[in-house]
Amino acid sequence: MNDCLFFGLNRYPILIKNEADKIKKPIQFKFENENENENEKQIKQISSSYFGTIFLFKNGKAIEYLSENNSNQNPSKIQIEENIQKVTVDEQNEAILTIEGNVFAKGKDINPKKPKEFINISSLIEDPNDRIIEDIVSGANSIYLLTSNQNVYGIGLNRSGQLGFDSKTLPKTEKPILMMKNVSKIFSGNSSKHVFLLNSNQELFGCGWNNYGQLGLRESRRKETKIKKLTKIQNIPKGEIIDIQCGWFYSIMLIENEDENPKRKLYSCGYYLYNGLGKNEHTNEFTEIKSSLFENDDNILDFSVGNYHTLILTSKSKLIVFGENYYGQLGNGDINNQTIPIQIELPKLRFNENIFNYHIYCGDNKSFIYYSPPSFSNLEEDLIKLFERKEFCDISFKTKNGEIIEAHKLILKYRLNQNQNEIEKLQEIISKKSIKESNQIFEMIYSNNSKINPKLYPEIKEIINSNEKIEETIKRIYLNENENEKDFIIERKEKKYKFPKLILIMRSELYRGMFLSVTEDKSNKVTDYSELSNKSFQIFEYWIYSNQIKEEIQITQEIIDELQIGIDYFQLNQTNPNLFDLLINKFKNQN
Repeated sequence: MNDCLFFGLNRYPILIKNEADKIKKPIQFKFENENENENEKQIKQISSSYFGTIFLFKNGKAIEYLSENNSNQNPSKIQIEENIQKVTVDEQNEAILTIEGNVFAKGKDINPKKPKEFINISSLIEDPNDRIIEDIVSGANSIYLLTSNQNVYGIGLNRSGQLGFDSKTLPKTEKPILMMKNVSKIFSGNSSKHVFLLNSNQELFGCGWNNYGQLGLRESRRKETKIKKLTKIQNIPKGEIIDIQCGWFYSIMLIENEDENPKRKLYSCGYYLYNGLGKNEHTNEFTEIKSSLFENDDNILDFSVGNYHTLILTSKSKLIVFGENYYGQLGNGDINNQTIPIQIELPKLRFNENIFNYHIYCGDNKSFIYYSPPSFSNLEEDLIKLFERKEFCDISFKTKNGEIIEAHKLILKYRLNQNQNEIEKLQEIISKKSIKESNQIFEMIYSNNSKINPKLYPEIKEIINSNEKIEETIKRIYLNENENEKDFIIERKEKKYKFPKLILIMRSELYRGMFLSVTEDKSNKVTDYSELSNKSFQIFEYWIYSNQIKEEIQITQEIIDELQIGIDYFQLNQTNPNLFDLLINKFKNQN
C-alpha cells in the first residue's frame, strides 16, 4: 500500500478517476492495479509536469501517467531493463537515470523523429570516460546530466540560453553538450527556462531566461532578458546552499547557516506574479522569505516549487504554502492566491509518527505529499553484510532461551548512544526475546531502519542514536576509542597504527572489497604507507575518521601530489566531498 496524497489540477492527465478537475484539499491517491508488484513498493520519487506524471518506486520500477493516455486514464509501466534510480519529466521530454549510470530519454526536443522511443543519451557524450551519470535534472524543455567526473552536459532547447550558449547559433541540440566542469549540484525546474550550477567551492552560476530577474542577477534583467553564458551569481546569502528550485518567473533557495536561528532559511528572487515569491514585491536578487511561521527551533525539512506555488515542510510538522491557488494546489480548500506563507493542516496518515519520512512535491499545478522511509545506503548494506560475517564479531548476547547472538561492538557503539549503559540495556532487552525477535532487533540497529518491525522498534528506539551525523560519530571514535580495540593495522616507517575496519569500509572501495570478500578472509592484512610523509599521513588519518582536513594544516603542492597516489590506489574518492577536492580547495584558499 502506497501512502500518497494529491491536490491541484486533476487533468492532463487525469490522475484520480471520478474526481473534480480541481481538487482543493488533499485526498488519498490510489494507483490502478494496486496489487501489481511495482505498486506495492514504497514511492521513492515523483516527477510531474503539465502533461505527465511519473512515480518511481523503491524497487527500481516506474509508472507514468501521460496526457496522450488520458482516454483510458491508466498508467503505463516504463520499459527499461535496468533498475531506475531517478526520473524527471518536463513539458515535452522525460529522462530516466539508472543505477548503472545510464540515462534514457525520449521526447520532441530529444528525439524529434521518434519522440516516443527511449534512447541512451549518456552514450552520446563525446568523451567515453564521461558517460557515467550521477544525477539528472529537467528544465522546461531541456535535460541536464551530472557525470561521475563532476561535469555537466545539457541537451534539448537552448532558445533562452538555458544550455549556456548563444541561442542564435545553437537554438537546440540533440546530443549532450558540455556546459561546465567541476560541478557539485544542478538546480532547475520542470517548468523553468533557467538553470543554476554549483561548483565544489560553493560558487553559483546561472544562465537562461532572465526576463523577471529569476537568476538573481540584480539589474541585469533590464539589460539582458537572456543570459547566454554561465554567469556567476553574486550577493548569495551567507551559508551553505542546500537546494534551489525554479518556477516559471522566479527561484527559491534554501540556505543552511549554523550561526543563525532558524538554521535553514528560504530566499527568493524574480517576479511576484501569482505571489510565487512568498512576499509582496519583485526582487532581482535573493532576499529572505520572512514569516512568523518560521520559528527559531523549527527546521525546514523539505520544500518544492511548481509553476507559481510553493510547499514547505518543517520539523514541527508544519505544512506551509503560498503562491497561485487557482487549481487548489495549495490544499487549503479554496482557489484564492496566497501572497505570503500560510499554514494548512497536515493530514494525518497512518505513518504520521515520523515527520522526517514525509516528502512533498509540486508539479506545474499539482501537489503531492507522500511517505518514503530512507533506503539503505551503501554503508547500511555493508553493515548488514558485516552482521552476517561472524569473524568480525566481538561481543555476545543471550536470548531468553539461551541462544547466543554474536555482534560487532564497534557498530553498536556507532548505532547506539556511545555509552556502555546502552549496550547493557540492549543485553537486557535481548534476554527477554526469542532468537527470531532478537535477530530482527539487530537488523534494525544495523540498518537504522525502524520499519523492519514496528512492534519491536519502540522498545529500542531510546537507545538508538539515529539522528547524529556520521562524521561526528566517527570522529568521536577516533578521539576516544581504546587503541587495543582497533583491529586493522596500517604500517609506516616501522610504526603500526590500528584502524577500525568499519571506518575503512566507509571511506575506501579497496578496503570495502577486502573486508567484505566472501572468498578470502583478509582481516589481518597489514597495509604499508611508508612512502607518505608525516604531514601527509596526518591528513590521511584525520580524513579517514572525519571526512575533513584539520584547519591548522598547511597544504602544499608536494602534499597534493603525494596523497593523489594514495587516493587513486586505495580508491578513497567515493565520499563526497572526497579528499582530493578538499585538498585542492584548501590549497586555493591558502593562496
